[in-house]
Amino acid sequence: MEFSTMILLIMVLAAVSTLQFYKGRKLNLLLMQHYLRSIEAVVKPKDKDYVWLGGYVGFRAYYKLEDKDILKFEYTLTLLPRQSILYFPISLLINRHDKLYVVVRPTFDIKREVHFLQKGYFRMKPRIEREIELLKGEEEINGVKFEVLYEKSRDVEAVKEFISGFSKVKNVKHVALVPKTNVIYVFFKPEPESIEDDVRNIIRFVKRMANR
Repeated sequence: MEFSTMILLIMVLAAVSTLQFYKGRKLNLLLMQHYLRSIEAVVKPKDKDYVWLGGYVGFRAYYKLEDKDILKFEYTLTLLPRQSILYFPISLLINRHDKLYVVVRPTFDIKREVHFLQKGYFRMKPRIEREIELLKGEEEINGVKFEVLYEKSRDVEAVKEFISGFSKVKNVKHVALVPKTNVIYVFFKPEPESIEDDVRNIIRFVKRMANR
């Protein structure tokens, strides 16, 4: 390859990379803004705090609520690096999609532990401290299979109903009720058009658990 041709290719790659950076950065910023506004419209926090994750990766949000059933609503949003033309394809293979990790801290006590993990999704299954003590099973919801760890079958039915209320069951990766930390945890793939409905579904589930 001639030197002049190599220089031309480098210049073209640099131009494309720069264009992708600005385009991808804008899209990620718009997504962050959309998710933040949509979630706040549902949970209506009385106090809020944010932690920027750096670059255009995402953020963490900590909300205090004026709600008799929910003390705090926290979440972490991580986005694919759309601004990087070189790393984006690699991230699609490694991370696969945008991710939303929701932690709800209720005002009531969670009495029993239960986990639903989407089968075939995790390369390395999340560490579950009491896994050896929990009963194990498998459930299918709208054609999506989940590995289930639980103490009481009544909790399995409650979480099944909850997961079936998501806009797309296949987007739900892990749901957990953990007495030790007293949290309800939901990890799922967010989508702009359905984020409000999915967050409402989480809030409804928490309130159902409060009344059990």
